[in-house]
Amino acid sequence: MKQETFCEKRELRTISLIADLGIVGGGLSGVCSAITAARAGVKVVLVQDRPVLGGNASSEIRLWILGATSHLGNNNRWSREGGVIDEILVENTYRNPEGNPVIFDMILLDKVKMESNITLLLNTAVYDLEKRDAETIDHLKAYCSQNSTTYYIRAPFFCDASGDGVIGFLAGAAFRMGAESCAEFGEKMAPSAEYGELLGHSLYFYSKDTGKPVTFVPPSFALQDITEVPRFRNFNSKEFGCKLWWVEYGGRLDTVHDTEKIKWELWKIVYGVWNYIKNSGEFPDAENLTLEWVGAIPGKRESRRFEGDYILSQKDLIEQRHHDDAVAYGGWSIDLHPADGVYSERPGCNQWHSKGIFHIPYRTLYSKNLKNLFLAGRIISVSHVAFGATRVMATSAYVGQAVGMAAKLCIDQNLQPRDLSEGMQLKELQQLLLKSGQFIPGFKVEDNDDLVQHAQIIPSSELLFKGFAAEDKWKPLEMSSAQLLPIEKGKVPVFKTKVKVLKDTVLEVDLKSSERSGNFTPDLNLARKEIVLGKGEYELMLDFDVAVQADAYVFVMFHKNQDVHLGFTEKRVTGVLSVFNLVNKAVSNYGKQMPLPDSGVDEFEFWCPQRRPAGQNLAVEVLKGLPVFCAENIRNGVDRPTTLPNAWVADPVDESPSLALSWDTPQQIARIELWFDTDFDHPMESVLMTHPETVMPFCVRNYSIYDDSGIELAVVKDNYQTCNRITFNKPVQTCRVLIKMEHPSENVPAAVFAVRCYSY
Repeated sequence: MKQETFCEKRELRTISLIADLGIVGGGLSGVCSAITAARAGVKVVLVQDRPVLGGNASSEIRLWILGATSHLGNNNRWSREGGVIDEILVENTYRNPEGNPVIFDMILLDKVKMESNITLLLNTAVYDLEKRDAETIDHLKAYCSQNSTTYYIRAPFFCDASGDGVIGFLAGAAFRMGAESCAEFGEKMAPSAEYGELLGHSLYFYSKDTGKPVTFVPPSFALQDITEVPRFRNFNSKEFGCKLWWVEYGGRLDTVHDTEKIKWELWKIVYGVWNYIKNSGEFPDAENLTLEWVGAIPGKRESRRFEGDYILSQKDLIEQRHHDDAVAYGGWSIDLHPADGVYSERPGCNQWHSKGIFHIPYRTLYSKNLKNLFLAGRIISVSHVAFGATRVMATSAYVGQAVGMAAKLCIDQNLQPRDLSEGMQLKELQQLLLKSGQFIPGFKVEDNDDLVQHAQIIPSSELLFKGFAAEDKWKPLEMSSAQLLPIEKGKVPVFKTKVKVLKDTVLEVDLKSSERSGNFTPDLNLARKEIVLGKGEYELMLDFDVAVQADAYVFVMFHKNQDVHLGFTEKRVTGVLSVFNLVNKAVSNYGKQMPLPDSGVDEFEFWCPQRRPAGQNLAVEVLKGLPVFCAENIRNGVDRPTTLPNAWVADPVDESPSLALSWDTPQQIARIELWFDTDFDHPMESVLMTHPETVMPFCVRNYSIYDDSGIELAVVKDNYQTCNRITFNKPVQTCRVLIKMEHPSENVPAAVFAVRCYSY
């Protein structure tokens, strides 16, 4: 028993925590920053004001995670973000292909709790801070309502990943809220006052079929006249969760301090919408539906954006400007919403895509005013227009990873965040990120410590890619279709394909590529053929008699013609896929982007893959095989397809695919890293959408490793992750490492992007 007598006043329990890095915000940016830093040896305190991690991706809000891949609705091939966020999404796809948000909560909590260097404080809100001087934060003050405890969190560095920028705000850092004028950055997409300067909040609901009729009596605060919501004309009783992203409100209010007011308005709308669906009589298919879940806190899009040493703007994105200090990339459309949200007569969003992915420079990831404050997530230093693309969660996670690694360098070298923005410190940061799986467009791993760089590489076989032979699998050419193929600099080879023709017609075939190296927008016309065909079956030889000036993917493009059937195959190869002139309304893709005049946005066609199990490759053969899958690719420093596949692929007829690494003298090997293909083209949305497989079809599942005496060093079964790190308790001395693999399936040959060996 505990009994205390009356006293004048009591104090709450206080705990002081000392860390290397204090991170506020447990959304994906904070989580990925914390995991990245912790794995690099940094002591982290991660503060989250909610009971679960994930922010907008958590079960409290239930928005799917997306980034540069954009629901496969743009031209950004193989652009899913790498590193920690890739690891999380691959794990979630394996464990949770149904997209259960509660399971995703569990996965995030598991990932964080496995890191001994992270002290996690849930249900804990930062409310104040103290500074050592005008430009330096000393410690944070936070309160946990669940254990009635105040925390003092001291660290030499802090990262604000809180969404609203609570640390930056309390510390007095310069920030912006609302839209810049067109003149400030020359942004032709800068919104008018009528459109509004802020994106609002959204709140979702889930419905459930109970198998029997269910009545619904609305609360008194439910919206009574649903015609106030212009989009009521498009209601669909089958949609729920984040497909209701357009249930948005608050862009005319203070999206920080008016959040509770906005939430009540969103509840009013949600219950009014459900009342309309259940009781208007216009949705008989909703008779057995019940309202299973309604969000209790809204998902926030926009509030404060803090100023760094550089402010990213529209031209950076659309022109895909190169930045020497790039540490991440984005690729979501510039996605702006009318400030009136659900009450607006305008379309719910205004998405305009760039032709490819764009750099995010390091100078946007720290405060220009506070020496020891990093910025991560949606509060980074961007204009309102650029924010429309950088705000999405996979991109936010990606910049969080960059911050976690930057903090590691600052701690080890006694530097401030700004000190890493140029010179050797910047290069070291970029190399650490690249080696951790963080792809940065235009940069590659340069690692003299990697013993593979000095090894002789002996593969059991190398695929000389001859395209895909015809099978008895035909589809009508109901939409324009193309096979995307990697071609080394020089003359384009002759292609062969078979077609079935139903009646006399003209088949138009284009050969296209991209004007910008590394893009996958077919805006460079190389050649065209118009082939007159009568009814029957034909074997066509496509000799375009052109050359490409650099390594590049080309599109062998067949234009829509319903009188023609093309051959397809179930065979798949790393770094090769088919694309189609598809429409994807979810991301404002209508086959061709046609912007308004003088908007500063490009006009171009969309050529996108189909989701598996569709999306088979076209049966297009290459008469002269393409030598693009050689074993040397495993040390070229690029771990995904770019201008070429950048992978070693074994010949499918090789029954025992293997890679041997040999040295003239014995090497001490403490760690081996293998980087496999988990299909960076697949978006892996975290919730709501289901996925056709739990393991990507290109991923090597089973392999074993041997030394020069034939001693088995490691055996891995049922792998599904991108990166496998094999660490030995005691370094192995050997002149040779042999990696034996199994093909993932009879339709997909074994492939490896990289192998790295280290003596430490």
